[in-house]
Amino acid sequence: MSKTTSEAGNEASGAGNEANSEDSHLLVERRDDGVMILTMNRPEARNALSPQMLLKLCDAWHEFADTKELRVAILTGAGDSDFCAGGDLKLTMPLMTGARQPEDEWDHALLANPGRFTDGILRGYDIYKPIIAAVNGNALGGGTEMMNACDLRVASDNAVFGTPEVKVGLLPGGGSITRLPRQIPYAKMMEMLMVGRPFSAAECLEMGLLNYVVPQGQLMAKALELAELCAQNGPLAMAKVKEGVIRSSGLPLAESYEIENEVSAAVMTSKDAREGPRAFKEKRKPVFTGE
Repeated sequence: MSKTTSEAGNEASGAGNEANSEDSHLLVERRDDGVMILTMNRPEARNALSPQMLLKLCDAWHEFADTKELRVAILTGAGDSDFCAGGDLKLTMPLMTGARQPEDEWDHALLANPGRFTDGILRGYDIYKPIIAAVNGNALGGGTEMMNACDLRVASDNAVFGTPEVKVGLLPGGGSITRLPRQIPYAKMMEMLMVGRPFSAAECLEMGLLNYVVPQGQLMAKALELAELCAQNGPLAMAKVKEGVIRSSGLPLAESYEIENEVSAAVMTSKDAREGPRAFKEKRKPVFTGE
């Protein structure tokens, strides 16, 4: 169901594996309907990515990918003003550049396996299950990049997006240069990357970067509505759809058709492919097993 560029997070150090607590930088909820909700939980720091949060995100993504019962994930931020401000400029970025020495278990664990950073932000770690972004506020910089890694995107009407890195002489290297050209029209993509101005949720909806924009109070309800619809679908079919899209992106048509044939064959020979039509004929809900 997944492909990784680093060791699974829960095989590395034990940091980040304890249960949720009030001071946890990532809250994880596993629902009985197969939906996993990940909440970036540093509202006092605009939900910026700390070493602890990155390690916990890495572990959570690996758990999601490897757990059959978990079918859909929702990524959101705590509070009603910020989704994610990207890498913490006081903690994470100085640590990764060597400007700050490691001070605790989280710092040491992240430096010991930097691949957990990129897995945490889903850069190079492809999970073949649906992931929904519920963007609850400001998502400039790394927040936009985190959203770009998700398959379906719902935003509150106060959300703001963009990649302002060029304004300070940097570039958005967390996936935006690769993903945005594949997701929105060229002119808008270059304006976002090269001008660096903020874009409203309404603008992002118009250019196709978002699926829905809703009032703040309706955000999680809409995200859960999408998650529940996905969770009812054939998990193998959804996984192979996403795998086919990711693997064939940018390839010539002939090569893309070969990948489409491969993923189609895997689905058509499955138990789920027989269960779905049988349930339709019998006028009942299908019982999908992902097999």
